[in-house]
Amino acid sequence: MTLSILAGFVLLIVGAELLVRGASRLAKAVGIPALIVGLTVVAFGTGAPEFAVSVQASALGQTDICVGNVVGSNILNVLLILGLSALTVPLATSPQLVRLDVPVMIAASAAVWFLAADGEIGRPEGLALLSALALYTVLLVFLAKRRKLGPASDDAAESSRTLPQLALSAISVAAGVAILVLGSRWLVQGSVELSRWLGVSELLIGLTIVSVGTSLPELATSVVAGIRGEREIAIGNVVGSNIFNILGVLGASAAVAGQGMEVNPSALRFDIPIMTAVAVACLPVFFTGGRISRLEGMILVAYYVAYVTFLVLHATASPRFTTFTNAMVFIVIPLTLIGVLFSIFAAIRQRRQRGDQSQTTA
Repeated sequence: MTLSILAGFVLLIVGAELLVRGASRLAKAVGIPALIVGLTVVAFGTGAPEFAVSVQASALGQTDICVGNVVGSNILNVLLILGLSALTVPLATSPQLVRLDVPVMIAASAAVWFLAADGEIGRPEGLALLSALALYTVLLVFLAKRRKLGPASDDAAESSRTLPQLALSAISVAAGVAILVLGSRWLVQGSVELSRWLGVSELLIGLTIVSVGTSLPELATSVVAGIRGEREIAIGNVVGSNIFNILGVLGASAAVAGQGMEVNPSALRFDIPIMTAVAVACLPVFFTGGRISRLEGMILVAYYVAYVTFLVLHATASPRFTTFTNAMVFIVIPLTLIGVLFSIFAAIRQRRQRGDQSQTTA
């Protein structure tokens, strides 16, 4: 049981690494810019573990693990991965993220909340989510071509187009997918056995253990990208992964579930709203100052710790659950909202002052 979970994690990490490296090389061969690479190739590649695990779980009828994996991964991506990346180095945001990608992430999260309101996501709804992902990807490619952003140099592009390198990249992608499928099977089987042994719900396992395991590639990619100065890839990876998780992973999982994918009432009441709220919170965080500061990263990480603490206290029926919940609802969250509003007003004021100064200079 434990060995199956650990082996599954290792295979997921190895498979995702092979997939991301191969896909990134293929993308560079056609001159895709850094942000688009982060939003598509890297995000879809690092999101492959979620895809493999959730589709496998849905096919086996383990829909709680499927939904919990996607919802938990999206919450973790923003709060923990983006937070740790910002703690490593402040992340500069792009206007496209604020105007297009984050709103798409918010709309996708709200759409899942709406579609799951009746207790399930059916096959037609899953196909609609997959269609939305295809349209979003086409839009990103169109924007990239419109901006006329190509590779760093013609020599680099020509080198990456050589047949042996393209063949190796394709083999890396294929090997990564194969390893991910095997790793996902072991992880799902081990997680189901663990949930039964511990006597806890499969939803909790999906929200915690499985979501953390399948999000390790995103964590490694975003932190390393931030350290290496590829900050657009770091942020694009998180936002793109969340969009892919909802539209692609949940969409495919619902499509393979013949009678529709059931959604646990607990997830509908709490976890999916939290996922949507976290997506909405990205707008002011990305807007203020044009970057995610270390302080904001620290706040994001603290909220993820609080979220996991809430899940554990609730699952164990701890007597401290009520006290913790009241402290979060009546003290921590209101203070955070006040701080966010203050930051937004300060950012707006600074932009107005800059506009007045530019007009005066002109």
